[in-house]
This record gives sequence, C-alpha cells and structure tokens, in this order.
Amino acid sequence: MRLTIEGARVIDPASQFDQITDLHIAAGHIVGIGEAPEGFIANQRIDARGLIASPGLVDLNVSLREPGRTRKGTIDSETRAAAAGGVTSLCSLPDTLPVLDTPAVAELILDRAEQAGQVRVFPFGALTRGLDGEQLSELVALRDVGCVAFTQGLAPMKSNRILRRALEYAAGFDLPVVFMPQDPDIAEGGSAHEGATAARMGLVGIPETAETVALARDLLLVEQTGVQAHFSGLTSARAMDMLADAQARGLRVSADVAMYQLLLCDEDLEGFSSLLHVQPPLRSKQDRHALRQAVQSGVVQAIASHHQPHEQEAKRVPFAASAPGISSVEILLPLALTLVADGLLELPALLSRLTCGPATALNLPAGNISLHGRADITLFDPVAASLIGHNWLSKGANCPFIGKGAPCKVTHTISHGKLVYQA
Repeated sequence: MRLTIEGARVIDPASQFDQITDLHIAAGHIVGIGEAPEGFIANQRIDARGLIASPGLVDLNVSLREPGRTRKGTIDSETRAAAAGGVTSLCSLPDTLPVLDTPAVAELILDRAEQAGQVRVFPFGALTRGLDGEQLSELVALRDVGCVAFTQGLAPMKSNRILRRALEYAAGFDLPVVFMPQDPDIAEGGSAHEGATAARMGLVGIPETAETVALARDLLLVEQTGVQAHFSGLTSARAMDMLADAQARGLRVSADVAMYQLLLCDEDLEGFSSLLHVQPPLRSKQDRHALRQAVQSGVVQAIASHHQPHEQEAKRVPFAASAPGISSVEILLPLALTLVADGLLELPALLSRLTCGPATALNLPAGNISLHGRADITLFDPVAASLIGHNWLSKGANCPFIGKGAPCKVTHTISHGKLVYQA
C-alpha cells in the first residue's frame, strides 16, 4: 500500500524533529518526508491536519496471556487492543502456560503475532526454567529465535548465588535482564501499600522495603557482573533515589514505571474496588509524586502500560482475593496525555518516554520516524476528548478508568505501513 499522511504535526523525539509536514509510505517504509519521491502516487490519503504524528508507541510490559491463559486474553485480542492505544511494538512477558522458556514457545508466540498482523511483539524469555528460580533457561537459544531480554517477573530466585550466576552468564553474552524487584518474604500475604489506608481498611500491607531491599541486592549484583539491567514497574520514592544514584555511578541501568502508578495512589483504594488491586501495589501520594518527578527528569526513561487482562470472575471477589492487574494497553496514550495536561511534561518529552526512551532501554529497532525507516506511526488528536471503554478491544475489561474521559483520541495506528487501527 502507498499511503500519504497529509498536514500532520510530525514529532520525532529521537531526532528532535517537530514540523507540520507530509509523510509518504510504501512497502512498509517511509519513503518521503515533506515532498513525495519522484513517481510516488498514493492509493490512500489521510487528512491529518490538526493531528499529531508520532513514532508508534513502544510498550515494555504487556501480558498477552497466550498460550495457556486464553480466558484472560489472546495474542489476537491484546495486539488489537495495543494498536487501538497507539502501540506498534510491545514486549510480552514469559508468564504463559507453558512458560516461555524454550525456543518452541517463543516461536509459537511470534508466529501467532505475525498471523494476527497487528503490531510487533518482542518476547521476554524466562530467566529460569518454568520461572522456578533454580535452573537457567536456554538463554542464547531463546535470543536466537527472537527473545530480546530475560526476566523472572515477580517470581523469586531460589538464592542470591543462583541469581549472581545467571547475571554473569547473561553479561557474558550481552543479554539484557529485566528486574521487577519485590522481596517475596517481606511482601508475603500483602495486597496494598503498607500505610494508613491499608490499616484503616484492614488490608495486609506491603512495605516499600519489599521493593527497596530487592532493588539494593539487584543493583549490587548488576554492578558486580556488568549485566545490562532494566527495572520495570518501580513504585517507591526511595527506589527513584537508588536508581538515580546507580545511573550517576555509571551502571548500565534503565527503568520504566506503570502508567497507572503516575495517576493513582493507595488512597484510591477506599472503595475496596478490586479493579485497583495491582502488584506491586499503588503506593502513597509522596511516592507517586517522586515517580512523576523521575519521569520528568529522565531518571525513568520509559512509561509502560503493565497490561494485565483478566476474566470477570478473577475480579468479582473480595479485594485481597482478586487477581492483581489492570487492563491498560489500549489507553496508554490517552492516559499519558494527562501528564501534558497537568503540566508535568511537554508533548515531545512525553512522547520520548513512550517511543525512543523505551526502545533505547532494551535496544529495540523501534521508536523513531526516519527516512527509509520502518513505517510505525501513531496519529492522534491532542484536543479531542475520548470516553475510555468505548469500543473496548481487550478481552480483559478489568480497568478502573472505563467510563472516564481522556484528553486525546488515537485516530490511526500504522504498523509496518499497514493501517491496523482507525477510530
């Protein structure tokens, strides 16, 4: 398909390009910025006057659920939801059934993502077999079939000795490792941030030390082994200080935060809505402020959805007994634009945290608009309010923002030159 996008404000944070111009696309790539190349004749045109054209969003933390958990979501349903949120590249977690710890499972996921034909999927492999925290997965074989990084998620390692050996092995092959630090012993039995709200509601709390104790250990081992590390879903003010210190000392560390952690805090739990049950938990207002400041300063270079779709039954139980997680990938951009409305970030800086920032963190070939580059583009109206939940595409409707307004609307998503979503 030959496509021309006419009159958009094109913002590419990676190159600091910001200009009202046309984009011309053919064979999945951008063949012209401004003037069309000689002989180019578009067979489809998009009137984008008044719209923003940005690189397709890059989401570093998405559970696709397939294989094995298809009651909650499928690769087809969740990649369609991603496209509706302006996401054209996403990293999938290995918490599938079976766990993504063999090349066969990785190939299955990649094949089904290609069949769905929506967005690019970059799978994370399990650091250990079955996420058991004991036996190392076939990391190099997984890399060779397309896994871009390795993680335990929230599953613990059996010992610090095993973790050290795993990081040494990963460092030897320059394989990135993604950490989601939470000490299982300190967090055990908890469902909310340990503080006044949890105490008032009678909920077992998870103190910030569940995160910071694990983070301190991880940073020390990262420093010792030299592994490239990314910390996903950090939640506490103290963690932001520790991360900034590690970066100042030259460690190869990057981080993302969940979009909903920048908007919600533990005080929002007062109604006992299980839709707000997440792991790690929503923390205090002070922690939320620190996360927002870290995003503003660039200590945190990526904002991710931390998309966790669930079937209705998983949330129709008391708060502490419910499955943690929010279905959020298709509202990543609309929610993120609230940070511009709040004056926290200028639009180009926000788009950096959603495109080139996450792509750079994990060395992904995505997150920019360039001549002859892959045509992954998101078009959105920055002033057209939208109603969250209208034409919901994710199989999981476990989202506390459904029914609320958002300050922008994704109008088109183009993945590899193909129009995969149109409002």
